[in-house]
Amino acid sequence: MKYDLVCGSLDQNVDEVIYDSRKARPDSVFVCIQGSTRDSHEFIPDVLRAGCKVLVVEKEVEVPADVTVIRVESGRLALAELSAARFGYPAEKLITIGITGTKGKTTTSYMIKAVLEAAGKKTGLIGTNGAVIGDVKFPTSNTTPESYVVQDYFHKMVEAGCECCVMEVSSQALMLHRVGGIMFDYGLFTNISPDHIGPKEHKSFEEYLFYKSRLLTVCKTGIVNRLTDHYDEVVKDATCRLLTYALNGNADFMGDDIHYASNHDFVGIEFSIHGMLDGRVRVGMPGKFNADNALAALAVCTLALSGGSGVLDDHTKQAILGSLVKVRVDGRMEIAHVSKKCSVIVDYAHNAVSMESLLTTLRDYHPKRLVCVFGCGGNRARDRRYSMGEIGGKMADLCIITADNPRFEKNEDIIKDIKVGLAKTDGTYLVIPDRREAIFYAIRNAEEGDMIAIIGKGHEDYQEIEGVKHHFLDREVVEEAVKG
Repeated sequence: MKYDLVCGSLDQNVDEVIYDSRKARPDSVFVCIQGSTRDSHEFIPDVLRAGCKVLVVEKEVEVPADVTVIRVESGRLALAELSAARFGYPAEKLITIGITGTKGKTTTSYMIKAVLEAAGKKTGLIGTNGAVIGDVKFPTSNTTPESYVVQDYFHKMVEAGCECCVMEVSSQALMLHRVGGIMFDYGLFTNISPDHIGPKEHKSFEEYLFYKSRLLTVCKTGIVNRLTDHYDEVVKDATCRLLTYALNGNADFMGDDIHYASNHDFVGIEFSIHGMLDGRVRVGMPGKFNADNALAALAVCTLALSGGSGVLDDHTKQAILGSLVKVRVDGRMEIAHVSKKCSVIVDYAHNAVSMESLLTTLRDYHPKRLVCVFGCGGNRARDRRYSMGEIGGKMADLCIITADNPRFEKNEDIIKDIKVGLAKTDGTYLVIPDRREAIFYAIRNAEEGDMIAIIGKGHEDYQEIEGVKHHFLDREVVEEAVKG
């Protein structure tokens, strides 16, 4: 990384890297970042008062003569490089796997973790649902946290005895250097479609695609879905070794013969894998897209466990082929209960597109009735309520309308809007405003062969009402209702 020493000396003892002015103290280096909404150069007087004597800046600043000022082009990249050094370059002590894509990152990351651990590799995880290190889970504010936090997690993983790390890498993370200074051992590109385009994210789809594809310039081996839209554009600037995977397509790792499986103790999907790995795979999550996710996970893990060669011993091969039967991702097509009577799925789907996709997937299992329990969040776009009501009415045999996170709105007003969409259909529905009661009703009144989808909140462990977050986890309520 290029830099200019503006004043002072590089011969300084510092033991901490700071990018939040409130944490500044003597013996720390403060990294200034000029962001889209806030410029941390404005807080230089505060950090100087706190005793900080070393600054990394992006522009000209006026400081006392005894302060060291280092100027760089990008404060974010400097933060990433300094953070890696601060923690002793922990990524170099791990097998690192980065995943990007519009859809499937979270599920695939958990699948990869499950596969690697089935093969005996302790694996840490960083992503949308938080960071997982051993039995400890840390909340994250972004899909990919700030670079300092990423390096801190890597360090904690090494200290905890992890051999591998799998992490979701968002387009924002690639644009804002949150993974700067990391050369991933394996980079996985799942798919791309228009998303995250707007004033606070990406200016255009072209920019979004550009930053997504940057992952293939910061990894040693890239694994790409051969059937993704814009494949040629995705790989055109890749600097890594490139391998591919595809469901029902020609690739290094191929999946076919997909079968939807459902019985008294299992709901999921089965498929065959060919190419660099051969066998039959059973995945304990519904939907063809989860066959895609599983194929991607198995492709990456085959390479990671073989040092990139793809050659596995029989024991490891059988371990990974059987590793996804009981895989679970909190709130993502999560099988909360399966019995001869009914199956219960908890999912984060909270808009019409994701709701339609989920209900379409569950229809493929031919349930006696498809029951959908849902509400809509308060203080959010009202159009979402109309469209979700309409999708529910068209696609479910029974909708149970209830509370989501009302926030500062009255729940009855939200339900009234949902009913506007339902009125456009011939769908059958009930209104049970209390979410706990709604879930209990759906399960206690299930008919043999029913599938019950409880959607909208997924992994969230709270219900927000009038600014207060009350503990509430759909899966826990399902377990209580089943115990009965």
